[in-house]
Amino acid sequence: MLYLIPTPIGSLEDITLKALRILKEVDLILAEDTRTSKKLLTHYKVDTPLRSHHAHNEHQTTPLLIRQLQAGTKMALISDAGTPGISDPGFLMVRACVEAAIKVECLPGATAFVPALVASGLPCDKFYFEGFLPHKKGRQTRLKYLAELDCTFVLYESPHRLAKCLKQLAEHCGEDRLAVVCRELTKIHEEIKRETLTGLAAFYADRKVKGEIVVVVSGKK
Repeated sequence: MLYLIPTPIGSLEDITLKALRILKEVDLILAEDTRTSKKLLTHYKVDTPLRSHHAHNEHQTTPLLIRQLQAGTKMALISDAGTPGISDPGFLMVRACVEAAIKVECLPGATAFVPALVASGLPCDKFYFEGFLPHKKGRQTRLKYLAELDCTFVLYESPHRLAKCLKQLAEHCGEDRLAVVCRELTKIHEEIKRETLTGLAAFYADRKVKGEIVVVVSGKK
């Protein structure tokens, strides 16, 4: 049995009672970064053994983990923050479990793009989730594609690339396209900035920002 367990994106209170129960009951927790996860688990007095499972080792570790699951080991997979598999490791492990007829259960819970989308004030009845844009190869192709969407779309971005991303979005989507930058969601310094892409690009041009960032952009009219 493999459980996919969302973990808080900011406030440690944003974890379900069921998630905490399962984290204590399983035999092993697979964590993206054991140092980060240890803080959460220590806070809730979870002493289940931890093992690293991340983008750089998942191809090597997955076959062994599948054999352990087949032998009866119960595991939980968590990422540093949010839901495993959403711009975080998880897909390879789930696919391997499905192919091996191992039961997988994904718990509902925290993920950054949902509160950002809903709080943006932009239409969210239909939307497109892009995740992280390519850094170089294929980036312009993706920007051109996103610019033509007639629905709201959502991006993840790192702090040091935010200004560049907003400038490029303005160039492709148009200066007056409405957008929202959500930063440090659920944390003390949460920031939600609503403006045109040009206004946002100017606002963040010379600012040093920190934390996880979600960019929500309105669709083409």
